Amino acid sequence: MHQGSCLCGRVKYEIHGELGPIGLCHCSRCRKANGSAFLAAAQIKPDEFKLICGEDSLGDFESSAGVHRVFCIHCGSPLYSRRPGPPEIVRLRIGTLDTPLQSKVQSHIFFADKASWFEFEDAAPKFAQRPA
Repeated sequence: MHQGSCLCGRVKYEIHGELGPIGLCHCSRCRKANGSAFLAAAQIKPDEFKLICGEDSLGDFESSAGVHRVFCIHCGSPLYSRRPGPPEIVRLRIGTLDTPLQSKVQSHIFFADKASWFEFEDAAPKFAQRPA
């Protein structure tokens, strides 16, 4: 099980299952939504995600057709994104985890759009777009 929360602690969640591979997205929307050089996320099964508290503190922004970015309305922490599906997809922002991870980054997507001011020297595969 994994646990996580937003910066102010109003939103807390648990994941009762495995995290998918950790991926970094370098597209301009993810950079803007996170205020950083990339987004770090792992796909999780929607039925394994449990909100412990703070449902009334969640905001939802549809950044592109069918992609909803969920965040804390008090502190602004991006928590996850979801696509209603089918199939329903949840991508957890792994920076919100409170439990340690042993996994490493497994891929970079939209690497052709990466921030010019940040260099990457890891061995993870780098894809110009989202792989099929």
